[in-house]
Amino acid sequence: MRPSPPAISPARLHKLVTAQPDPLLALEIVTVTSPTTTPHPATLHSLLLRLSRRRDHLPHALALLRRLPSPPSPRLLLPLLLSVLRLRRPPHLFLSTFNTLFVSGPSPLSLHPQLLLRLLSALSSTAAYFPSALHLLRLVSSRLPLPAPLVLASHNLLIEAAARSGHLAVSLSLFHRLRSLHVSPDADTYRMLTQSLCRRGQVRTATTLLDETLHRGIPADPLAYTTVLNALCRKKQLREAYRLLCLMRGRGVSPDIVHYNTVIVGMCREGRPLDACKVISDMTDSGCVPNVASYAGVVNGLCVSGLFGKAETYLEDMVGKGILPHFSVFHSVIKGCCTVGKVEEAARMMNRMLELGMAPHVETWSSVIRSVCNDEDYVEAILLQMMKKGSTART
Repeated sequence: MRPSPPAISPARLHKLVTAQPDPLLALEIVTVTSPTTTPHPATLHSLLLRLSRRRDHLPHALALLRRLPSPPSPRLLLPLLLSVLRLRRPPHLFLSTFNTLFVSGPSPLSLHPQLLLRLLSALSSTAAYFPSALHLLRLVSSRLPLPAPLVLASHNLLIEAAARSGHLAVSLSLFHRLRSLHVSPDADTYRMLTQSLCRRGQVRTATTLLDETLHRGIPADPLAYTTVLNALCRKKQLREAYRLLCLMRGRGVSPDIVHYNTVIVGMCREGRPLDACKVISDMTDSGCVPNVASYAGVVNGLCVSGLFGKAETYLEDMVGKGILPHFSVFHSVIKGCCTVGKVEEAARMMNRMLELGMAPHVETWSSVIRSVCNDEDYVEAILLQMMKKGSTART
């Protein structure tokens, strides 16, 4: 009978194991001393990670894992499995190792929810590993009794990853698979799909999904509505955008400044500033106060359409409410008034600018002076004098 080795302290054993460059020899040291010395968990953890870095050492790592005095924590299993993941592409070895540990091994370990989500996140972040993430999700969903919140969270994670990389068909497939597992999608699921559909120009389908959330009693996501409104405006479907904006309040979503401004900008971009004025009126009636972007969009849109008098009215309303516009908004109105010969109105707006402490742009000065003097040489001389005297005109 072979005599037992002398007992050494766990700290001494740790030093011997970590100092040994060959992980197999380090494992032998742990095995030989095991009758008299119980290794510290940190010793076993570091040895496990070293063994998992080589494919031919992996069986030893799995055997050592089952010798741990207590079930391994996610903090140990995550780096262990990620080390296995780096051994080979495609990661068949990783999937078979996961299957052995948690699904079909002699004594399967309990799968911690956070570990599954971290693994799926690591796999889905790389295009080469994304198919393995799908395989892993199918494996755990079909073979393990996962709680419904974990099924939903794991599917949402991959739906978002697929949508981010442009794989809309995969996102929709995962969405339908949730239903086959009798798990209801949540607001995040619908938002991610809605954004992905809008990026691909499938606005009608995205709108259908918004309707579906209403029928299923799922709380509406304001960001999903912003995405669909923006997509409708970019596809010049302004009637549908305005209709959806009006329907939002009845669906339990109060339109905010972003929703209103999205429609206002879309209408002005398509040459329909009067419809944008109607949206301004609607938002005021609903208690949403227009901001500088709301007014700037309407004023610039009116100027582009030649409605300078109405633009001046909105500009005065804006200033009257204490909202200080960018100098370019004044410039649009002043230049427009000068174009149609309304010199007095242009000069009054220029004075209003100065009263507010805003320095007109040099082109704004040029437009007004040219209208008054109608003499380009004289205008240039005046502008030169202004610059010499240190005028505050912007350059």
